[in-house]
Amino acid sequence: MALIASSIPALAAPVIPPDAWAAYRQSFLGEDGRIVDTGNGNISHSEGQGYGLLLAVLADDAANFDRIWSFTRTQLLVRDDGLAAWRWTPGQQPPVTDLNDASDGDILIAYALARGGALWQRPDLTEAAASLADSIGSRLLFINEDHTLLRPAVTGFDRGERADGPVVNLSYWVFEAFDDLAALAPNYDWKGAVDGGKALLASVLSDSSLPPEWLSVARIARPADGFPAEFGYNALRIPLYLLRAGDGDEAILRKMASAMTDPNGAVRIVDLATDTTREALTEPGYRIIPAAVACVLDEVPVPPDLRTYTSTLYYPSTLHLLTLAHLTEVHPECLR
Repeated sequence: MALIASSIPALAAPVIPPDAWAAYRQSFLGEDGRIVDTGNGNISHSEGQGYGLLLAVLADDAANFDRIWSFTRTQLLVRDDGLAAWRWTPGQQPPVTDLNDASDGDILIAYALARGGALWQRPDLTEAAASLADSIGSRLLFINEDHTLLRPAVTGFDRGERADGPVVNLSYWVFEAFDDLAALAPNYDWKGAVDGGKALLASVLSDSSLPPEWLSVARIARPADGFPAEFGYNALRIPLYLLRAGDGDEAILRKMASAMTDPNGAVRIVDLATDTTREALTEPGYRIIPAAVACVLDEVPVPPDLRTYTSTLYYPSTLHLLTLAHLTEVHPECLR
């Protein structure tokens, strides 16, 4: 495992201030290592555990990383294919209330393990990351119309499982993670998956101002059946993932940042059929995403009220810390 570990660069750490990380932990991290989704019935899920692990790396906090990893390993990595069950519900028996995986959670967990292994020189974490990366590559990447794409989950979205399958979710591409996944499990077409995701996003945005949450790619790309045709809570993190990867198309980033923001600076949940706003999200963790795009691309300072972390609900708080960590590490001028 030393060869794998040496090929993954350690993140500059810490890039999350101790007080911000302490506030996040107090709000969302249980004593058992469970990241609590306070906006979703206090459940936990593979996405949240992956985010928690990644934030612990960015805060250079090995002790709390191990606490989050212990819960993740014992409570969610219970499938027989090496992937993580996606939903864990307190008070239920068994607590895993949906055994299907979610590929964004799988990727976030593998990526955080790889980064933790590199930062703290922990072969045990690198080995776990490599095993999970191999499961992701073998079970979740697929070819569609000459492009490598990413399944949202092992079951439920393929051709033959749905009349409009395959169905994908563009927000599940955690673009910054794919180079590490390639180092961990080099036998899979990770570069093709990055290129396929970006090509699909560009194709969708050639016809629409924003991408839908769930996208059928059976023939022409269109909103998937049975889901609202909307730009929603999942999709709003796409610009953040492109920014954090450092290789997003500037035209796409500008188009999304502009279209997702209303005149008051709130982030829009958008009915794509009518281009009308269903919700206007004012939490700092949402508003900082288009603000970060504006700063990185056009040197527009991030508004002062977004530069300091304060906990709200789990999801916007997580996005807020991830955005602040990226700006601190790569674009500190945005926070001055």
